[in-house]
Amino acid sequence: MVGTPHLVSDAMTHIVPAVRHKAAFKDMVKAMRHRHVGAVPVLDDERHVVGVVSEADLLHKEGLRDGDPDLPRAGHVPTGGAPYPRLRRLSDLIKAAAVEAGELMTAPAVTVHAGTTLTQAARLMARHRVKRLPVVDADGRLRGVVSRSDLLKVFLRDDADIAEEIRREVVPRLAPDTDEPIRADVRDGAVTLTGRVRDINLLPLAARLARAVEGVVDVDCALTGPASAPTSTRHAGS
Repeated sequence: MVGTPHLVSDAMTHIVPAVRHKAAFKDMVKAMRHRHVGAVPVLDDERHVVGVVSEADLLHKEGLRDGDPDLPRAGHVPTGGAPYPRLRRLSDLIKAAAVEAGELMTAPAVTVHAGTTLTQAARLMARHRVKRLPVVDADGRLRGVVSRSDLLKVFLRDDADIAEEIRREVVPRLAPDTDEPIRADVRDGAVTLTGRVRDINLLPLAARLARAVEGVVDVDCALTGPASAPTSTRHAGS
């Protein structure tokens, strides 16, 4: 709908591969291969999302199959202070020995609700460096999943739809009081604004508002300020 932010519910996938927390290693591999995904949510017996297992988690078993000759010695602190590299490697070893989803998963899972905006979901993905987010209801039960590719669907929005939203939602806020109305031309998601605004200080606002419209790729703000008042040629006393 024009003027309404796109939500996760508009883009998410409803049929989601998932595994139980007691799922065996091979079952996790099969779930990912069958649906061609790189990660699956892990559920408890009530379908609450309790974690996520990714291909990276599973690959620890293959990567450390032959042991780890570079693992730091017990009690050894690497140069520079805290033994963080050792802690990470021990975590890898634990995952390499794991055989069930509950042992392998990353927990707690980073999740979103269906009513989350796509912009908020994108920021959450970037912050946590994940490619997919389980979508849960108010009780934390799995309802779907939204991926990076799902978020990009907003950029497939029709140019005419984008232009219409700008005319309805952006132009009235600028409230031009000129004989040259504001025009919004959109081509492949790139917006060009032309016309006049009543106050030149509104130019940055106009660009910011247009850029906030979902599906907009770029904004060329070619707006100008009000026309100069005509100079009077009338002489005093005439």
